[in-house]
Amino acid sequence: MLFYRAALPLSSRTLTFVSGIIRRHRTSIGSPWRKLNCGQQALLVLVYLRKGETFAEVAAGFGVGVATAWRYVNETVALLAARAPKLRKAARDAKKAGHAYVVVDGTLIPVDRVAADRPFYSGKHKKHGMNLQVIASPEGDILWVSGALPGSVHDKKAEWIWGVLDELEAAGLITLADKGYQGSTYAKIPYRGKNKPQSQKDANRAHAQLRSPGERANAQLKTWRILRKLRCCPWRAGQLAKAIHVLQIREANAGCRVGDWRGGGSWCQVRQPLFPGFRLRAASLL
Repeated sequence: MLFYRAALPLSSRTLTFVSGIIRRHRTSIGSPWRKLNCGQQALLVLVYLRKGETFAEVAAGFGVGVATAWRYVNETVALLAARAPKLRKAARDAKKAGHAYVVVDGTLIPVDRVAADRPFYSGKHKKHGMNLQVIASPEGDILWVSGALPGSVHDKKAEWIWGVLDELEAAGLITLADKGYQGSTYAKIPYRGKNKPQSQKDANRAHAQLRSPGERANAQLKTWRILRKLRCCPWRAGQLAKAIHVLQIREANAGCRVGDWRGGGSWCQVRQPLFPGFRLRAASLL
């Protein structure tokens, strides 16, 4: 097997943040010695999420077994997802932040399923996947991510199941959504139908201009390649998305955006293979 140098477009502060969570968890459960220390485990998980490599590839690069890599990832993803904002708190925080409005949108996380698994098939996207609901700020930052529902569930029904618009209405936030939320009594959606008068066309154009920056939030999730096509249990899509949301919040606090580097940190540089006792280095961005 061949090995190579690789880099992650994530700040070293994010690595330190995840390492701290793992260290506190190991202390709380009285975990015995492990082959990888907290920093190495954190880096393994970040590589898995950001690059979307298989467990076999990640395990080989870090010098551990496939089952060990699987346990490390599941443990850390659960710890991160538990820190994701709850819906009510996210709505209240958005109100306190003074956002003029928020954007609600759904996204499909493709999954590896056969045609017989009809509940996971999305007729809109013509593929199998899991439906996630996302609340975004006008600047395109993710404020909240829902759990996963089968891809056959329509966006309006998914929103109703999670109670998204009810919480946003209770918080007094103006909400913009696309035509997939037709029938909502609170969200502002575009006009439908053909041969619309010019006033409605102008309103739809202004609506799209306001909504488009917020819809970048879904694209930010997909920069983490693990969400481009899940090879694991489809029901883990929500937990993975929540964990990634927590990491993106940390990246924003570090002064950078995933997929749109703005400085303020350093990229994590990895030399493979990795053995116990290796030194983690950060290549400073010039």
